[in-house]
Amino acid sequence: MPERVLQNSSYLNAKSTTRTNTRVKDVSCISGMCPLCIKECPFLCEISLSAFRGREALYPAPEQFGASTAGALKDYGLDWSHFNILSALIGAKGIEADSDVAIFPNVDITSEVAGIPLKLPIVIGAYGSTEVARVNWEGLAIGAALSGILITIGENVCGMDPEAVITNGKVTYSKELKRRVEAFRKFWDGKHGDIAVQTNVEDQRLGVDVYAISKLEVNVIERKWGQGAKAIGGEVRIRDLKKAIMLKKRGYIVHPDPEDPTVQEAFKDGVFTSFERHSRVGMPSERDFLEDIDWLREQGAKHVMLKTGAYRPAVVAFTMKLASEAKIDAVTFDGAGGGTGMSPVPMMDEMGTPTVYLEAQVLKCAEILRKKGKHVPDIIMAGGFINETQIFKSIAMSNFGEGPYVKAILMGRAPITAVMKSEYFCELAEKGKLPKDFRNRYGDTPDKFFISTPELKNTFGEKFKDIPWGAIGLYTYLTGRIGVGLKQLMAGVRKWKLNLLDRSDLVSLTERAAKATGIPLIEEIEKDAIERILG
Repeated sequence: MPERVLQNSSYLNAKSTTRTNTRVKDVSCISGMCPLCIKECPFLCEISLSAFRGREALYPAPEQFGASTAGALKDYGLDWSHFNILSALIGAKGIEADSDVAIFPNVDITSEVAGIPLKLPIVIGAYGSTEVARVNWEGLAIGAALSGILITIGENVCGMDPEAVITNGKVTYSKELKRRVEAFRKFWDGKHGDIAVQTNVEDQRLGVDVYAISKLEVNVIERKWGQGAKAIGGEVRIRDLKKAIMLKKRGYIVHPDPEDPTVQEAFKDGVFTSFERHSRVGMPSERDFLEDIDWLREQGAKHVMLKTGAYRPAVVAFTMKLASEAKIDAVTFDGAGGGTGMSPVPMMDEMGTPTVYLEAQVLKCAEILRKKGKHVPDIIMAGGFINETQIFKSIAMSNFGEGPYVKAILMGRAPITAVMKSEYFCELAEKGKLPKDFRNRYGDTPDKFFISTPELKNTFGEKFKDIPWGAIGLYTYLTGRIGVGLKQLMAGVRKWKLNLLDRSDLVSLTERAAKATGIPLIEEIEKDAIERILG
């Protein structure tokens, strides 16, 4: 199969993420501009949008903030489609080799990450102070609890909470953080999965970790160094002047300055409709980090995790070195490039290490640590995962013979889509405005078009009425689709336990895939088998 050519630069001047278009389709391969740019053009390209809106043009459609997520458009030349799964026929591993026993529903897809049992090898989050996370939280949290997985509350939740009580610079109460923790625990079985609280620089200054551990009895704290969508601090939009001023007074970076009278006048006149709130970036050092992790455990954190982004190889090695020395329970590596908030579009497209390349670097570090007898934290990979084939490949790729290093996959945008879409179609059903084709195929009420309804009603009885439809949609997506799909794939390779998946289950379809990961090309795999078996 020929190498796939990287997408050219034509998308630079027209992107669906910023709702921009060019007048003609045959644009310049170098600049993305129309070959003939004319004055009387009614279209907004990136250049013209930037002429009108400046910094707003850096972000995914500002008017959609709170009701959308965003991701990169660029083709990085290597993704999970560049690998195929090798099916098997003879025997069975992890179960009795009996056709009446070795059926795909019997596949064990449970996992454990950071000492936390999971019904599925999935973590979702981190869902922080972005509006889309706040408004969809009930569906996300309860759906995660129903599915038996870990969900992470992201950064800046307390700092953004107007009702938070801050005493001597430390948070002593946050209605929003309390709401988020309690929503998950309504349907948590107390065994599978858990809820984690993520902390960035601002959160640590506010003492969010201590509040979460001591007052909300949170078991899992995750430090944050970065994410795949961007290499700068978290960003959100604020559409209320008073809140923008409040956040500035709390120490956040707010643009433009909400206390500037000229800015206030422009806002009131409708020249712009939202402020940007930015977080500071962390400046980790070895000594400070090691002392911080020890301190966290002294505060009562039962599980300590670290979230980092799509940084260069030297940073990957630095992260793994410190995670090993601190004996961190798990590290999440987030590949480029998509996010749940308002990451700059150019940064999502053009900055950071894409997921497959990043995993290859992480695995190299893990192998070096293992061979030296050092602690290897559980690895969680993130960055564009939406289905079971990608999950299978990532976990299998991480097993060199001692068991998979990758214990779970983190999903961010896809679970939000499942919840948002579920809630929206329920709204349409209530208004009698469901699309005709959908109504004809699946029914006109939620109890009909959510296939998991009978199962959950049977499980929860009267309590079923307290489950939001968004949570049912997320459960159906994670358990009914991904969970069942993963079982089928594993049965197809004749492996009935997740930790049996390994690199021999994969082949590369391109030379770049083989070179980057060490997974052999399909024409090279078992090339001596035919002569060996028949000879």
